[in-house]
Amino acid sequence: MSKVNLYKFSAPATFYGLAGQMIPGFAILSAILFAAGLYISFFVAPTDAQQGEAYRIIFIHVPAAWMSMFIYVVMAVYSGIGLAFNTRLSAMMAQALAPTGALFCFIALFTGSFWGKPMWGAWWVWDARLTSQLILFFLYIGFISLQAAIEDPKRADRAGALIALVGVINVPIIYFSVKWWNTLHQGASISFSKAPTMAHTMLAGMLVMAVACWTYTIAIALYRVRLIILERERHTTWASEILGGAK
Repeated sequence: MSKVNLYKFSAPATFYGLAGQMIPGFAILSAILFAAGLYISFFVAPTDAQQGEAYRIIFIHVPAAWMSMFIYVVMAVYSGIGLAFNTRLSAMMAQALAPTGALFCFIALFTGSFWGKPMWGAWWVWDARLTSQLILFFLYIGFISLQAAIEDPKRADRAGALIALVGVINVPIIYFSVKWWNTLHQGASISFSKAPTMAHTMLAGMLVMAVACWTYTIAIALYRVRLIILERERHTTWASEILGGAK
């Protein structure tokens, strides 16, 4: 048996084809999971005894908040790899993930306001978690804007990587803010150190929605990175043939 080259798909040209094969599966799975998660969340899960029907916003809010933090950490990892080993694909993946991370961050802030109005009596408060989540949104926007403003891809990648690596310190601040400071925001909905306090159907709905967000992120990031690869590799023969065929 010949040995499998573990670095085979680290080349943009090779990864382009692999990504194209993976996108349909993750996209279909994402659609199925979103449909199932929304059905469980809004039609199967019981009404909360204290918050009433308004609590159902957490089935969108919590997975979106999780993904906004997780994606930024993944971006920082890709950025660190790109800086350390000068791998082009790592920087491209970080760039491809940023808009989706910003989207989830915005959804978390937007839905959090709708949840906060009936719970706190205000659309927005300068709570530690809300403020640090808003800072995360600005970090995403800064990353995207800076890369768009710099024409040289290598310089843009380095500048974006610095923002990602410096800004990642904000992620644990978001997560632990409810423990470190006296905040209005409730604690973690799910904890690894103790059994969940919510009903099983509530937990199932939240977890299904979280996986749906995860599969959606993979599908859309792979789709976006293929576009980035074609843009950056347009001077090569294989990319120019694909771009020529698309016209």
